[in-house]
Amino acid sequence: MSIFDQLNNNTAVSSDPVKPVEGEFTFVFDRLPESADEMKSLPEASLDTPYKTAALTLCALCAYAAVPDIGRDMLNFLKGPQPLSPYEISFLNDRFRDGKHIPFSYFEGAVPENNYTPDKPFTVKIFSNPYSFQNEGWATLHLRSGGADSPRQIKLRLKPSEGKWYLSEQMVMVGIRPAKQDDAWA
Repeated sequence: MSIFDQLNNNTAVSSDPVKPVEGEFTFVFDRLPESADEMKSLPEASLDTPYKTAALTLCALCAYAAVPDIGRDMLNFLKGPQPLSPYEISFLNDRFRDGKHIPFSYFEGAVPENNYTPDKPFTVKIFSNPYSFQNEGWATLHLRSGGADSPRQIKLRLKPSEGKWYLSEQMVMVGIRPAKQDDAWA
């Protein structure tokens, strides 16, 4: 049984990875992958759409919250020919000092009032906007956090010789409202 239940989408998927389809894509899965090998065995690990890579990036960040070495392995897979830099690793370590709940806040049902506990099965929606594909070979996709008022972004880059979309940078590990258990004013 696949870790990811299915990829449900509201628009058609392009068979040409160079011309991705705009829209909102919903990824639903029973549990999060717990190793790079588990992630690589998922059908979404084909990385043939930027949406799949973005969804797996969120999974990798959740793994990083639990076991940084495993999360790094997953992120390095998603970054393709350019692994995490020392700066990116330092940034992630710094972000996780503020709380391991940040990546979980992007799953449906995770809000400050329930200490960012996502609904099960885990569901994440990733969407594009009219500016997401304005530069050929690049995509900037968006995710909503239950702890933020504005969407956050994940930037991806196409490697045309492979037809795969790789993680370029993520802007999801930024400040969100504190979990109720951590909010002195709640």
